[in-house]
Amino acid sequence: TQNMDFLRNVFLYKCLFALTFWNHVSLSVEDELFTSVSNNFPEDGSNQKIKSLPLLYTKSYPSEASSGWVVIQNTTESLSLSEITNDNVKKLVALLSNFRQGSRLQNLTLTNVSVNWNALMDLFQTVWHSSIEYFNISSVTQLSEIESYDFDYSGTSMKALTMKKIQITDLYFTQNDLYRIFADMNIADMTIADSEMIHMLCPSSKSPFRYLNFLKNDLTDLLFQKCDNLHQLETLILQKNKFESLWKVSFMTSRMKSLKYLDMSNNLLRHDGAAVQCLWAESLSELDLSSNQLADAVFECLPVNVKKLSLQNNQISNVPRGMVELKSLEELNLASNRLADLPGCSGFTSLQFLNIEMNLILTPSADFFQSCPRVRELQAGHNPFKCSCELQAFIGLERQSGGKLFGWPAAYVCEYPEGLRGTELKDFHLSQLACNTTLLLVTALLLTLVLVAVVAFLCIYLDVPWYVRMTWQWTQTKRRAWHDPPADQGPVLQFHAFISYSERDSVWVKNELIPNLEKGEGCVQLCQHERNFIPGKSIVENIINCIEKSYKSIFVLSPNFVQSEWCHYELYFAHHKLFSENSNSLILILLEPIPPYLIPARYHKLKALMAKRTYLEWPKERSKRALFWANLRAAISINLPKADEIWNEETD
Repeated sequence: TQNMDFLRNVFLYKCLFALTFWNHVSLSVEDELFTSVSNNFPEDGSNQKIKSLPLLYTKSYPSEASSGWVVIQNTTESLSLSEITNDNVKKLVALLSNFRQGSRLQNLTLTNVSVNWNALMDLFQTVWHSSIEYFNISSVTQLSEIESYDFDYSGTSMKALTMKKIQITDLYFTQNDLYRIFADMNIADMTIADSEMIHMLCPSSKSPFRYLNFLKNDLTDLLFQKCDNLHQLETLILQKNKFESLWKVSFMTSRMKSLKYLDMSNNLLRHDGAAVQCLWAESLSELDLSSNQLADAVFECLPVNVKKLSLQNNQISNVPRGMVELKSLEELNLASNRLADLPGCSGFTSLQFLNIEMNLILTPSADFFQSCPRVRELQAGHNPFKCSCELQAFIGLERQSGGKLFGWPAAYVCEYPEGLRGTELKDFHLSQLACNTTLLLVTALLLTLVLVAVVAFLCIYLDVPWYVRMTWQWTQTKRRAWHDPPADQGPVLQFHAFISYSERDSVWVKNELIPNLEKGEGCVQLCQHERNFIPGKSIVENIINCIEKSYKSIFVLSPNFVQSEWCHYELYFAHHKLFSENSNSLILILLEPIPPYLIPARYHKLKALMAKRTYLEWPKERSKRALFWANLRAAISINLPKADEIWNEETD
């Protein structure tokens, strides 16, 4: 009995010791949560459906068991270890082998792993048969030759595997020994990122893969060609690889019956539009082809059922019409291309969102929303807009569309002309007259007609044609005078005064003016048209010659004078001499008062002369006439001695 009690106590102590040691090694730190595998690489686009545990607190320290690795311990559901080497990997395998299915540990993260191939496979095999569902391993260096490994996939709880920065040191190995291990994994989600992987085999049998992420590797067009075992695959991410042929990519997807999302961004994809027909998976609804080398011909090679398409950062300059009909397309991203205008929606009848930012659009079409009635949002900012009349209609789209222009107004800025650079389109305004060519032409025509009418009226009112004709006569007379021989020109001054009067006032001129000036002491030599005009010359030419050969010009003003056409000629030429020679040669005699209303409009010069210059008025009283003649003689007697000498020379 005592022996039995002793053995029983020893057994209990051993059990208690074992439990204490176990709790100390694997579950010693409580209430610490660690981020799950699926959220460890947020930059690689891993499956967001996998729920992650939020990271609240982590703590690293060497394990007390002297295993050599660094342990980050948390709740019983998550565990993170670092610095795994050949020296401690067997202990890790032994530790993980205790987490059989049904245990609470579900998330495992290993970083900085440097082990041999077989040790790495033993580690994967142990995880495969444990309770772990999400396995994340990064910064792995395989140290030995890759050998064939008989991997047992049965009875696993694994759902997702994420591998990042896997370095294979063995340069010569059989592809099946490496890629077959991962291609045949019976899990839903697998990520192999940033590992310089050049190939991946097609699964040997119907694969349960729903999510594959091969971000930032060296995969080429040979991937999954003629692969019939990925029928359940829904998401395929091949971003940042070395794919070149869009047609081969389409052929790769043609056998993936459930594929919905494909990311081929940041590759080297081209499509020359040759006579090849692209074969896309009919189920593909979201396609990312951004940051490639695709041109306009890409629209010949697109999945017909796609709903969301990204062609950002390519070399597209035009969206050809009638090339393809994407009736299911709802969202199209054409940012950072070479487009010069907004594309129409003739081939995209269901389009709702369009991004065409950072292209080469100067004046986008204003009828976009008319051709694309279902579009709810248009992103057209950050283009080099040319602020001109053509842009006015597009600016009006913001008011008409009811806020459908995304980024308005900050993203919509004038680039041209230089003077308006930096001006937001909402602050750019031009008048309707400046932008409506028809209205501008009509307005210009009306203004021209009004101007012509005003000029014509002024010409008629001011008798401009008459002045033009007189100026022409003056010019012609001067021209002939310049070409005449010097002997024919005669003396420059021959008369004291030239008399201009109306024929109706000739009685007063002959009976009063001429006798009183030419007779008596200090007689004055007068030029009268009846006796001094030279026969054979025109009347205008005689008038001009007489005015030029006279010191003064006497104008006998009366109502008859302003009615005479020839008097007007004489006044015009005399006035012209007044300004051309800057002389005081005009003498005005008011024979009879002239009511202003009798003076024609063309006699505006006469009005000006009468307003500015002193004139002699013929007195009706005989007692005042002596003073009148004295004043008149005084006005004429300029350089009289010289005039007498000239007169004597002519009489001799």
